[in-house]
Amino acid sequence: MLTSLRHLALEVKYLDRARSFYVDRLGLSPARETDAELEFDLGGTALTLRRPTAVPRGGLHTHYAFSTPKAAYDDWRDRLSDLDPEEHSFGSYRSLYVDDPDDHCVEIGGIDGGSADGELTGIFEVVLEVADLGRAEELYAALGFNPVDRGRERRRVRLRGPFGLAADGDGPPRPLDLELWEPQLGLADARGGVHVDLGFGTDDPAEAVDAVADRVCERERIDGGVRVRDPDGHYLTFVAP
Repeated sequence: MLTSLRHLALEVKYLDRARSFYVDRLGLSPARETDAELEFDLGGTALTLRRPTAVPRGGLHTHYAFSTPKAAYDDWRDRLSDLDPEEHSFGSYRSLYVDDPDDHCVEIGGIDGGSADGELTGIFEVVLEVADLGRAEELYAALGFNPVDRGRERRRVRLRGPFGLAADGDGPPRPLDLELWEPQLGLADARGGVHVDLGFGTDDPAEAVDAVADRVCERERIDGGVRVRDPDGHYLTFVAP
């Protein structure tokens, strides 16, 4: 049903301040700039930084994760050392965590193969805050996401997407993981995002909407697809390739 992660939109207060962090510190190149938005292309996924001028606004305090080659991880740790990054190991890879100027918790995980050129290659995880974990899990399961891990206190669940994301270098495509958290502080005091704006590619936007029709609060047609709002206020957009 779903074939790709098309976009993740984050709310920022000041575009010039956000631009300095994402361009100067993280080395991303803008693909599009307006008075209200700044967009970057990460392996076919648009990361959009958006001022709060319309609905959907973009997520607040959203924890999400960039991928980078394993060979580049130590360089990233040194590059961001003045921000005092927090580090964690997850068996096959390591991640570091820093906060951007708008309090989004940015993770950089050394999960890719390829050269140590230091590029950020994609987005492999997004965390959403939800009020009712069971209800939210049922909604995303209807879109093809499957649980792969649960927190000890059963207040969060990690879901794996029904599609793979292109990996830079050797190795199989990496999955997209969507974490659902009841209100809490996670690693590095990260929080799940509220009113997050996510976009997914699908061969049939109408089919995707039908799968969650009885679980969403509203829907609207947009150019090339359909947008819905889930019960926790997150916006999901389904667009054709």
